[in-house]
Amino acid sequence: MKRSWIYVLMISISLPGFLFSQSSSKPLAVVNGETITESDVRKEAADDLEKLDAKKLQFETGWERERQNTIGNRLNEMIEDRVLTAEAKKRGMTTDKLVAEDVDAKIKKPTDDDVVKFYDQNKSRINGSLAETAKDIQEYLMEQEHDRMFASYIDGLKKSYKVTSYFDPPRTAVVSQGFPSIGPANAAVTIVEFSDFECPFCGGLYPTLKQIESTYKDKVRIVYREFPLTSIHPHAQKAAEAALCANDQGKFWQMHDAMFTDQKNLEVTDLKSKAEKLSLNTATFNTCLDSSKFAGAIRNEIIEGTKVGVSGTPAMFINGRFLSGNQPYDDIAKIIDDELTRAANKQ
Repeated sequence: MKRSWIYVLMISISLPGFLFSQSSSKPLAVVNGETITESDVRKEAADDLEKLDAKKLQFETGWERERQNTIGNRLNEMIEDRVLTAEAKKRGMTTDKLVAEDVDAKIKKPTDDDVVKFYDQNKSRINGSLAETAKDIQEYLMEQEHDRMFASYIDGLKKSYKVTSYFDPPRTAVVSQGFPSIGPANAAVTIVEFSDFECPFCGGLYPTLKQIESTYKDKVRIVYREFPLTSIHPHAQKAAEAALCANDQGKFWQMHDAMFTDQKNLEVTDLKSKAEKLSLNTATFNTCLDSSKFAGAIRNEIIEGTKVGVSGTPAMFINGRFLSGNQPYDDIAKIIDDELTRAANKQ
């Protein structure tokens, strides 16, 4: 009697291990009378296959995040359009005239001091001298001011017209426990940063995160995750190991700061010199660094980062909300403020 396809399917579901063993024992080659099975090859290629699986998750995670962002952005546009239309109708004017009167006309031109201050705070991300970039900085600051005022204006209209949004920004679960952190464990906002000590963009973000730390104090916890880009940064791997070796002696953040403020000197001898200046037990530190004690742990962090969609550095997850690259203070603060508001509304 022929077995139905349903019976075969039930056998497949109930005996996955059996089917896998049949597949994995499939001969792929014979060398001098010795058979090489698929299982043998899988064992040898385990590291490469794990990286491929991580890349698959990286793509899927990124795709889903972008999909949700697209929905959220379009929702916000629809809400803005409706509240602006309602207010314009109420006042008997077009939406363009409404925005021109209530937002555009109130934007103040940045002063020379504002331009100089911005330049000094963002030198690492600006190509050119102050004189060469002053006009561009002024235009940028005006655009930023316009965006802030427009957002504030829309927030006011949302309250007036009783807007309720149930959309939550896309979030990715990222492990933060067990890694170097600064700030209270119960902080309302946790920033998990995947970073590379030799990456110039990470170096540019370094003072911004210091400013975040200073401004928000006990409201924000910052967690550092290793993600050295070894293919383009030859010293990044050992720098990452040095940070964890310092962490063994309770001085991760001191080493972290020492490397980010001196990114041009990350040779092994430089790292050992920094450890000495930080009053670490140099014999213990040097043994840790020379033995590559944390190489495996860093490899695992890279794989974990890849799985959650990290493809470059710096990459941040602010309460799970992804932000890539050396972002300006205002963009990071905007998300933090939104998260603090959401937390307050839940109380």
